[in-house]
Amino acid sequence: MIPVRSYIRLLYDYLRRQKARVALLTATMFTAIGLMLVGPQLIRIFLDRAISGEPASQLIPIAVWFMVIAVLQQLFSVAATYLAEQVGWTATNEMRADLADHVLHLDMGFHKEHTPGEMIERIDGDVTAQADFFSAFAIRVLGNSILMVGVIVMLWLENVWVGLGITVFFIAALGAMLRIQAWAVPLWKQVRARSAELMGLVGEQLGGTEDIRGNGGVGYMVRRFTLILRAWLPDQVMGRIGFASLWGTSIANYIVGTVLVFWLGAFFFNEGTLTLGSVYLIFAYAEMSRRPMEQIREQMERFQKAAAGISRVQALFDRTSALDMTGTKSIAPGPLRVELDDVVFGYDHEVVLDHVSLDLGAGRILGVLGRSGSGKTTMARLLTRLYDPLQGSVRLGGIEIRDAGIRSLRGQVGMVTQDVQLFRASIRDNLTFFDGSVPDGRVHEVIEELGLTQWLETMPAGLDTRLEAGGAGLSAGQAQLLAFTRIFLENPGLVILDEASSRLDPATERLIERAVDRLLQNRTGIIIAHRLATVKRADDILILEDGRVVEYGERRTLAADPESRLSQLLVTGMEEVLA
Repeated sequence: MIPVRSYIRLLYDYLRRQKARVALLTATMFTAIGLMLVGPQLIRIFLDRAISGEPASQLIPIAVWFMVIAVLQQLFSVAATYLAEQVGWTATNEMRADLADHVLHLDMGFHKEHTPGEMIERIDGDVTAQADFFSAFAIRVLGNSILMVGVIVMLWLENVWVGLGITVFFIAALGAMLRIQAWAVPLWKQVRARSAELMGLVGEQLGGTEDIRGNGGVGYMVRRFTLILRAWLPDQVMGRIGFASLWGTSIANYIVGTVLVFWLGAFFFNEGTLTLGSVYLIFAYAEMSRRPMEQIREQMERFQKAAAGISRVQALFDRTSALDMTGTKSIAPGPLRVELDDVVFGYDHEVVLDHVSLDLGAGRILGVLGRSGSGKTTMARLLTRLYDPLQGSVRLGGIEIRDAGIRSLRGQVGMVTQDVQLFRASIRDNLTFFDGSVPDGRVHEVIEELGLTQWLETMPAGLDTRLEAGGAGLSAGQAQLLAFTRIFLENPGLVILDEASSRLDPATERLIERAVDRLLQNRTGIIIAHRLATVKRADDILILEDGRVVEYGERRTLAADPESRLSQLLVTGMEEVLA
């Protein structure tokens, strides 16, 4: 089914933001259409008067007016086309930006379901597929529809029977094209879905190229790629058949329409009802309507692609976050007390945290140990509210995080992971997350505090030095230090280090240790790690196993207790138990 309502709703939402430009476009377009309808009337008058024997002095002014109107009509048409492109592309660019912003505010569950490549195809590919139709709507669809109505009105005024015959023909032709389009749109929707699947695979392959090649997975990925292309081919063929059907319909319409106009003109001319000028007028208006019919047909072809994108874009806009973002409470600055009360959470019906409870005092540092998959990182995601627990509550500073404003929460919780995300932007933008309000003096102060001044001096343009995406050219330790700098600039009350030291190179290990010590001063800290040495600075220890708390208490007390799990690990040095 053609998503006309969805299209009109999207069109209205984005065009109302450009009211002045749309009003100018409307006036320009109507003027161009009016001038187009006047031109054949002047030629009809010229022919009839010339045949009746009027002198050239009476005919020349008519010819001059026709040329003036023709030139003006072209100028207004060019202006209308320019304005339509401006309006359309501005609207689609805004739609693309809004869609990206909407997706970024969805919960992590959504992002786990969709690969980055698929999201690129949905946000950019689907919008681009409808951009041409969006920008051409005013001129090639709305404008040509108005022109056709004007032609029909003129034909009815000229001769009722001619007007009736052409009207019936137009309705039948449009009806045939709409029926074919309704059949073809689902075919292109499937084509767009296949395209998104392919882009998802390409994104997955590019992101894991090193692992795929290093572990002999090239053949498997090529096979997956081939299978998608094989499934895509018949969908593309069916989509092209829809195109061909509309094209064939337009050819048939042209032939039938031309025959009808010549027959009606000849019949009524022989009857004496129409003059030669009137016959030309009917033929000119019929030819004038052929171009709008053809352009509407072309837009319907593009609408086959655009309609599939429209429904997918609308479905993405309609997707809501699983997280309730209506909280408004502010979390006070400073070290935060962290409380988890009987928390249960899982992915796809698999429990990852099973009735976890803890109470970490403000300003204390908690070391979290456990095997991979024990729930350590999941606990960090709950504290940063990437997910909400299925059961129980999470409180920071005595406030249930569901009741806290999301900006307040994210401003008071900082997290550093082993995989630091750096952008293709300047060092300043990477450190401030593109916040231009942070003064350079504050950035330099933090860099000096973390011992990065000497490194920054080696950069050719200082803070303006452009980094490559993913931190290319930086060591793992330098990337981690930049991540610590971000946290210092935010100055949160709770800092979570999730395996943040697992990729550090020896050359910068002292700087890292110094940075971690300073980062945890006057803040509550949670250090998530596999290695025992990583949590040596912790005040308290939490050991998770299969999502359950198997040990929790003060580090010194646990270390002194020979029966404790921590003590046994320290004595035996069996860090592989946690790996």
